[in-house]
Amino acid sequence: MTEPTAVTPPPAGIRQTWERIPWLVRSAVVWSACLVVVVAGLYVLGRIAMLLAPLAIALAVTLFLTALLDPVTLALRRLRLPAALAALVSVLLLLAVLAGAVTLFWTLTADQFADLSRELDEGLKRTREFLTSGGLPITAEQLDEWTRRATEGLRQGSPDPVAGARTAAEVLGSVLLVVVLLFFLLKDGRSMWRWALGRTAEGSRPLLAAAGRNGWHTLTAYSRGTMIIAAIDAIGIGAALLLLGVPLAFPLALITFLGAFIPIIGATVAGSVAVLVALAANGPTTALLALASVIAVQQIEGNLLEPLVMKRQVRLHPVVVLVAVTAGTLLAGIAGAFVSVPVVAVLYRMVDTVWRARRAARDRTTGAQTSAVRGNPESGP
Repeated sequence: MTEPTAVTPPPAGIRQTWERIPWLVRSAVVWSACLVVVVAGLYVLGRIAMLLAPLAIALAVTLFLTALLDPVTLALRRLRLPAALAALVSVLLLLAVLAGAVTLFWTLTADQFADLSRELDEGLKRTREFLTSGGLPITAEQLDEWTRRATEGLRQGSPDPVAGARTAAEVLGSVLLVVVLLFFLLKDGRSMWRWALGRTAEGSRPLLAAAGRNGWHTLTAYSRGTMIIAAIDAIGIGAALLLLGVPLAFPLALITFLGAFIPIIGATVAGSVAVLVALAANGPTTALLALASVIAVQQIEGNLLEPLVMKRQVRLHPVVVLVAVTAGTLLAGIAGAFVSVPVVAVLYRMVDTVWRARRAARDRTTGAQTSAVRGNPESGP
């Protein structure tokens, strides 16, 4: 029987040299090495996500919709419906709601979208006149030059017909994939999760179960809260525009509803469009009143409704939200901006659960050791 080989310790000279280095420099070296490893890992994950962007977005949207429809499926299961039938009814109910909403909004606003484009053009003209004649150091020639450069940039960045057709095919395939995955997750999601937990180490299984459960609760609260807040924003701003006599209130309310799914940036863009249309239609006074209404609705939503609806566990710092939305937009455009915040919220909640559990275990170990030392009379100084 061969004896195990001993691990050779590092040479004394290297250890002594490392100990002679100031602790601040040693800490900087260690943290820099850790940072390089983390950045390299994030870069690899980012490259993989870019290569599999349609699949990653489809999975994220599927999880979002699953969290939204899971209570419906559970209610149907309580009515003694089989799992497959309950999942199918939930998916069909979602498709019916989406089709009905699109049909209703199209019926109410189809003839107004052409007017919306004209009103936006008029608003841009008035904004141009205000900037060039309001005492600002901006000339009409400079604005024309900036507009020309922006137009050329958009034209150069626009996809060719072949790329557009390929993108349309990818979108259609992603939609079909989302519908199929949604059915199977509603039907077998819990059994899939139990199967995955059964393949993990028994010692870490309770911690992984708690992290997954908290992450799922976060996603559920985010999906429901986002829908509620988007509806409240659309109703509040749409009602304000109707009271102010601003035309195209229904299309602007629809833009506000869709923009609410992209935190901070979406609400800002939707509010800017509403103010611009008010400026073009009724002049600066109505535009200022519309701006005040938009700000009031967003402040009420952000400071009063969001803490009540979204729950405290979902809330992220605005800096984290902006970074997540920007990164998602750079990786996958509007779809990436839509899924970035819930992904970050769920990951944060799961990591926070693991960190709190380990800290609690460490505190219990430290407390037990302290109690043992105090209870031993021979362990004193």
